[in-house]
Amino acid sequence: MKNLKNKKAIITGGSRGLGRATAIAFAKQGIDVGITGRNEDTLKATVAELKGLGVNAEYEVFDVGNYEEVKAGIDNLIKKLSTVDILVNNAGIAAFGTLNDMPVEEWSKIIQTNVMGMYYVTKEVLPYLIDKNEGDIINISSTAGLNGNATTSAYSASKFAVIGMSESLMKEVRKNNIRVCTLTPSTIASDMSIDLGIADKDSQDSVLQPEDFAELIVAGLQLPRRAMLKSAALWSTNP
Repeated sequence: MKNLKNKKAIITGGSRGLGRATAIAFAKQGIDVGITGRNEDTLKATVAELKGLGVNAEYEVFDVGNYEEVKAGIDNLIKKLSTVDILVNNAGIAAFGTLNDMPVEEWSKIIQTNVMGMYYVTKEVLPYLIDKNEGDIINISSTAGLNGNATTSAYSASKFAVIGMSESLMKEVRKNNIRVCTLTPSTIASDMSIDLGIADKDSQDSVLQPEDFAELIVAGLQLPRRAMLKSAALWSTNP
């Protein structure tokens, strides 16, 4: 198992849910972490928690769907961390409704955040990984990106796109010793899932928890550099 201590990671949507759990799991491995989000209060609270685990932790407030904000925010984070080795593209939003009933603005916002946001952040981080000829990019899709369902057209379209973009990037940058992994979790009791009413925060024995998925991310990073976790899905043992 590869030692991850002193690596530098950026996690989008890093102050809540899966992003926060991943940041904490990274900190326990000795990884310095930079997190992004739109709520400065939750970012500050998570950074304080991470620093309490003995690592350097930084944050930047921006909307991943705004390219100018992404450029400035990622540049600031990398300066604060001094470099970057790992990117976790976790930020995302969801809403459900039939294709005809969902407002055009909401449909567009989901695509802008989940697809263009991932593209913007990756575009700004990738040159640093190429320059050092090593790195890891973990892109969070969903089982909704494997199968569409009624009322999930916008979210599924965005997560299908994430898989296609991620797998294409993987084939582009293998020659640069950069591993790109696409993860497709089923329902996790994250803040977003709980807010949408598709997960119950009290059902810890029957619903996947953010910490479960964070463990999978760490395990993938700990593989020897000759090995790459191309994709993985994590499901609850309870139907």
